[in-house]
Amino acid sequence: MAGSVGCESASSAVSVAAIEDRLRTAGCVFAEDEARLLVAAGGSPADVAALVERRVSGYPLEYIVGWAEFAGLRIELDAGVFVPRRRTELMVNEAVALLSKDAVHGSPARVTRQQIPARAAVVVDLCCGSGAAGAAIASRLERLELHGADVDPAAVACAARNVAKVGGAVHQGDLYDALPASLRGKISVLTANAPYVPTAEIATMPREARDYEPLLSLDGGADGLDLHRRVAEGASEWLRAGGHLIIETSDRQAGDTASIMSAAGLAVRIVRSEELDGTVAVGRKG
Repeated sequence: MAGSVGCESASSAVSVAAIEDRLRTAGCVFAEDEARLLVAAGGSPADVAALVERRVSGYPLEYIVGWAEFAGLRIELDAGVFVPRRRTELMVNEAVALLSKDAVHGSPARVTRQQIPARAAVVVDLCCGSGAAGAAIASRLERLELHGADVDPAAVACAARNVAKVGGAVHQGDLYDALPASLRGKISVLTANAPYVPTAEIATMPREARDYEPLLSLDGGADGLDLHRRVAEGASEWLRAGGHLIIETSDRQAGDTASIMSAAGLAVRIVRSEELDGTVAVGRKG
């Protein structure tokens, strides 16, 4: 019996190793981790083989397994919804730092759950996608009124499940049009991971993004900043005095994003994290 178990273990190890090689040959950078996840997600060997073939074809791993890891959370993810990137954790960290009286301002390090003032702060995550950023912010703070908004019905349905776990709400609509009027002038922190890839550069993106993620979550217009302009223009109307707008951008576009926010009347600074390979522009309403 012991010999039989040993043979099964050896056979399983060989199978996982073969999957790793298959994934690595297809260009999957984290082949070992992906192989383990695919084996866990599959049932029979035939099921696992089918999942591996989907992944090798370029289908996003997160869609196959139905979730994405983000900021220490397991975010439920439906096919066709923007996959949260690790760099967006910088936006989360900045939001938590601003909301927490004890956090070190501007620190890119992960912030543990903090106590904030007795009156719940209002946080809105525009272009929320799966709701990952808002859920991560709320998971680290004791008192928060969280709202997410997205124009895509599929994203809203997905985000609603993730945000419900932290007591938030999600609204469907075009940017500020989605928000309850009662939030006008009351938002403490407004986050936006709006699309910022220039239209002409969509074709150069990895195939799992350009072929499977919705174009409206990627395409930021000719210079990539169309949504940044719209978000910045409407921010002051919705932020409270002293409230902040945080927009994810690229290192290359950061100066232009900051100029857009400054033109909208906000005092702006740029934060860069080499560890997360992330960049955000943070604007404060006077």
